[in-house]
Order: sequence, then structure tokens, then C-alpha cells
Amino acid sequence: QVQLVESGGGLVQPGGSLRLSCAASLSIFGTYTMGWHRQAPGKQRELVATITSGGSVNYADSLKGRFTISRDNAKKTIYLQMNSLKPEDTAVYYCNARHIFTGNNYWGQGTQVTVSS
Repeated sequence: QVQLVESGGGLVQPGGSLRLSCAASLSIFGTYTMGWHRQAPGKQRELVATITSGGSVNYADSLKGRFTISRDNAKKTIYLQMNSLKPEDTAVYYCNARHIFTGNNYWGQGTQVTVSS
């Protein structure tokens, strides 16, 4: 049974920072590409960033330079460091795991990030 548990969300002022974490109960963590997606109210879920087991990263173009994804394979955990946050970054952030061979996708329950003064 796969579980992805996000943490670290909350309320932050514009210009502030947050770090999200996602702990994964995956039998072989290295066979999954991990990622973060987000969904703002009334909008579709969108990609934020992905990271392979080897550390290759991919970001949404609009977020490059402000967000950094990383992973600790020993802890089976990924992180999303978010800097210079803007009100438009307000969304529920979801952790995702995608198996590199089967394509099976798993999602966490989401963590709310609110950027507001």
C-alpha cells in the first residue's frame, strides 16, 4: 500500500518562504519519479516540478528560479523549497509518485499553501 504524506504547508506573507516535505512509503523508492503538483481554486491541477531517482529535475517554466525540488533517497522523502512566494502561488500542493516502468501514479492528500498579507 503506497502512502504519500505531505507536510509543511501553511500561511505565509508575500515574499516569504516555505518548505514542503513528502514522505513516501514505497518499497523501492528509486523506481519512482517524484513530483509536486498544485491546484488553485477553480483551476486545473498543474505541474510544479519533478525529480528522478538520479536527481534530474524539471520545473514549470513560470516557477524556475523560485522553487527548488530535491529528494533524499535514504529517507524516501522529497522536498519543495519555495521562495519569493506570491499570492498566485496559493493552492493545494500534491505530492506525486510515478513508477518509471509501469507508469502507475500515486498521490498524496495535499497540503494547503496560502500566500497572503
